[in-house]
Amino acid sequence: MSTTEVKHSTAADGGPVVTGDPASGAAPLSIHDLTVAYHRKPVLWDVDYDAPAGKLVGIVGPNGAGKSTLIRTALDLVRRASGSVNVFGRPYRRVRHLVGYVPQRETVDWDFPINALDVVTMGRYRKIGWCLPVTGQHRTAAMDALQRVGMADYARRQIAQLSGGQQQRVFLARALVQDAQLYLMDEPFSGVDAATERAIVQILRDLRSAGKTVMVVHHDLQTVPEYFDHVLLLNMRVVAHGPTAEIFTPENLHKTYGGRLTLLSQAAEAFARGGQR
Repeated sequence: MSTTEVKHSTAADGGPVVTGDPASGAAPLSIHDLTVAYHRKPVLWDVDYDAPAGKLVGIVGPNGAGKSTLIRTALDLVRRASGSVNVFGRPYRRVRHLVGYVPQRETVDWDFPINALDVVTMGRYRKIGWCLPVTGQHRTAAMDALQRVGMADYARRQIAQLSGGQQQRVFLARALVQDAQLYLMDEPFSGVDAATERAIVQILRDLRSAGKTVMVVHHDLQTVPEYFDHVLLLNMRVVAHGPTAEIFTPENLHKTYGGRLTLLSQAAEAFARGGQR
């Protein structure tokens, strides 16, 4: 497992834990005037977006559109050039216990010597506390999460010995065991078999039924209308967002996938002029 992913699961910011209030009316994820650049090359440009509560949201766009960067910026894993990101009205570092994260499989060091149960238990570290023993209560919660994703029989299996779909199920269980209010998932269907994809979709629907908000980076355009209530079409900037039935149209898809070069040129020019706010 990568250092970044372990840090995300276990690190505390040293400040007071803020409970947060998902029922306060604040958006689960609120992004305003966000610009992100790598080596002064814009990746996200002037993004504004408020996620709807209690919905399954698909984040859709071409390769290089900034979809994963959007999620990683929300998690404070990528530095912002400008703008603000809040979770239920507060900075992520103050309410990180309200957020569950499923990273891309490619970002994880699968040779890390750890088994599936220990990976899932990492999702409980905020509740366990620093340098305290992992009690039976937390192990039971982790096993329950593995059972939920169909991986209880592999609890003691080293993660490198699991298939791609099994690895993805384990990381989904790690997010579930956090009992979060907002879930951010980066391509959870990538490299999984049909059975795993169906299992993941059912879990996403169960989370929605429990009032959770789930945002998923997704590539398969054919399944977007089936899987998601809302869609965020992204190509460095927000092209369109809203209920899938209204937004997922041929016209908007053409704007999203057909205007890449124009958007890139405009964004690069604006960023070079210091146009980011």
